[in-house]
Amino acid sequence: MADASASPPGPAATARYITQVDGLAQLAFVIHGILERRAADHDLSITQARLLGVLRDRRPTMNELGKLLGLDKSSISGLVDRAERRGLVTRIPSAEDRRAVLVSLTDHGRSLVSRTATGFGADVSAVLDLLPAADRDTLSGIVSRLLVAYAATQGVDLFEGL
Repeated sequence: MADASASPPGPAATARYITQVDGLAQLAFVIHGILERRAADHDLSITQARLLGVLRDRRPTMNELGKLLGLDKSSISGLVDRAERRGLVTRIPSAEDRRAVLVSLTDHGRSLVSRTATGFGADVSAVLDLLPAADRDTLSGIVSRLLVAYAATQGVDLFEGL
């Protein structure tokens, strides 16, 4: 008997089948919507929320931030400038390279990240709780491997600096 998970179901069930591409796109929309609502609760844009999320467990240089967020140098500078004016981040000269500047969360930024992450985590968990525990574990492993592999193709080590 063929593995039902390897190919779409027969014609009678086709209307209920979601392809990998459509499924991942729709899931991305769901997660993006959740993040957008939680960010808006704290007067943050999605990009600002992503910045703070990256900074919660690392102190990257401006160049590293650009890679991690997929933004060019001028966009990163403006993003960090706005976050700095709100008292969420600070720039720290690198002890290793005088030309480099590290970006770090302030205490206020860390508090905001914590509050936002708690709500976001609860919202995403509510979605994931629709699946049995074994499926959640399987999904977690697959997503982790995929993200690490994709980041590597972009020259990014997700665990560098942790």
